[in-house]
Amino acid sequence: MDLFTQMPWLIYLLAMLGGSVAGFINTLAGSGSLITLPILIFLGLPAVEANATNRVGILFQSIVGVFKFRRSGNLAWENGQFLVLPTTLGALVGAFIATDLNEQWMNTTIAVVMIGMLGVIIFKPEKWLKEHTELSDNYRGIGNFLLFFVIGLYGGFIQAGVGVFLLMAMVARCGFSMVNANAIKLVLVLIFTIPATLVFIYYDQIDWMLGAIMAVGQGIGAWVGAQYAIGNASAALWTRRLLIAVIIISIVKLLGLMPSF
Repeated sequence: MDLFTQMPWLIYLLAMLGGSVAGFINTLAGSGSLITLPILIFLGLPAVEANATNRVGILFQSIVGVFKFRRSGNLAWENGQFLVLPTTLGALVGAFIATDLNEQWMNTTIAVVMIGMLGVIIFKPEKWLKEHTELSDNYRGIGNFLLFFVIGLYGGFIQAGVGVFLLMAMVARCGFSMVNANAIKLVLVLIFTIPATLVFIYYDQIDWMLGAIMAVGQGIGAWVGAQYAIGNASAALWTRRLLIAVIIISIVKLLGLMPSF
């Protein structure tokens, strides 16, 4: 990190730019944490602290997203209330697990998650996610409770890509429409990220300066992404290619196959 030692302002500039790219990608393609998480690690945070600090931007983005859906009238929340308890309980467990992992294990875990998410992105889950007009009969069954507990656990543990899992479960298994599921997803992420963040605060693992700067960048990127997406049919395709490239580089870095800065 000699370069960052000589020019400490570069850390904050890269955090802002990285957050902007993540916000842009999140708006168009999702999985923005697959950008912010490795960037925080590149900037010198231990993997555990990067994982905790990443929640600051997630909270900010979730609040903005929920507000936008609410104003547009696309937030039908009554059917999503059942999912709050399992995802929140799971997130609490996942956050406690994340605070106790050593850096090598966390790096490896994040790399494995990224490899899995790379497969999800490459094979385009949108091709087999089907639209539904009504919820399944067993929507509130114990099976779905356990499923969303596991998804919440994953979200509290690492977060990266949890939105994809929530959408897949709500649309493919529960019968939500994609628009409704996307809105409820934002509410669920906002709700279960709050207690998970409190766990990381308790263990003093959040770098608030980097987290806040990156959160501002994410807000800027989300706004630019929304403007770019209007009437631009190639936006999602271009962003998906960028996301794949960044994930591959991040995997190489996390597995120790790339020299440090």
